[in-house]
Amino acid sequence: MITVREKVRFVETDMMGVAHHSNHFRWFEMGRVEYLRQAGISLIDLMNEGIVFPITHVECQYRASAKFDDYILIETTLTEVSPVKMVFTYRIIREIDGVLLAAGKTINVFSTSQGKIVRLPGVYFNKLKMAFENKENQCI
Repeated sequence: MITVREKVRFVETDMMGVAHHSNHFRWFEMGRVEYLRQAGISLIDLMNEGIVFPITHVECQYRASAKFDDYILIETTLTEVSPVKMVFTYRIIREIDGVLLAAGKTINVFSTSQGKIVRLPGVYFNKLKMAFENKENQCI
């Protein structure tokens, strides 16, 4: 698991100062990108090789509201990995009191920019697999 600390910005809130639900998916992405970065995988390198990883499934269960100026912790865990897909789970926690704000999941497949599913090259898959196998030791 990796943890990203983020602050809820005014632009992410509604007139009540509550974070709009759509931001949770952006926060999931922030966690996913940081997970890959810590595994030694650069998105730019993948894209330069013509590999993208679109989401084929996403879910989010909202439990409590994030509000303007809250610090949140985005916990991201890779729960399944194969040469053709990744499954991540997420927990968004309000830092000050530890309240679980949301929990979610995404499934991503590896594909070409034209949408053809491909196997992740070994150089990347080996890094991802190593991070998955050592997931208890990862945190930022």
